[in-house]
Amino acid sequence: MHASRTDPDRGTGRRQLAVHPGSRQTAGPRPGRQAPRPGAVAGDKAYSSRGNRAYLRRRSIKAVIPEKKDQSDNRKKKGRHGGRPLTHDTDLYKERNTVERLINRLKAWRGIATRYDKTPESYQAGLHLRASMIWIKELARTTQ
Repeated sequence: MHASRTDPDRGTGRRQLAVHPGSRQTAGPRPGRQAPRPGAVAGDKAYSSRGNRAYLRRRSIKAVIPEKKDQSDNRKKKGRHGGRPLTHDTDLYKERNTVERLINRLKAWRGIATRYDKTPESYQAGLHLRASMIWIKELARTTQ
């Protein structure tokens, strides 16, 4: 079975959203709801659309997405009718960047980037192997 072209796990270069757990975690899953709601969702400027922000706002999820320069200019051009400037949590955004860099380091290994492994177990074993290789390399670098 082949994944679709829009599958974000296929290494198509699509940008990803990073989900940060927050204080809205429930004690246990409610009936009909399997996953707890994240406290914040971080993404890069490509996800800065009004629709994405409205969706997150409706679900009471904090958006950690910087505003595009053209959107900011258009808002400022409207003067007081342009609305308030968007808030941006730089500390959470830095965490998103750290996670994205780690994912890129994992995908630098060809087997993970192309998903050659046929079973989920062997793919997960490859992830564990690559993560341990990265960890050992960092450990050796810091002890020198």
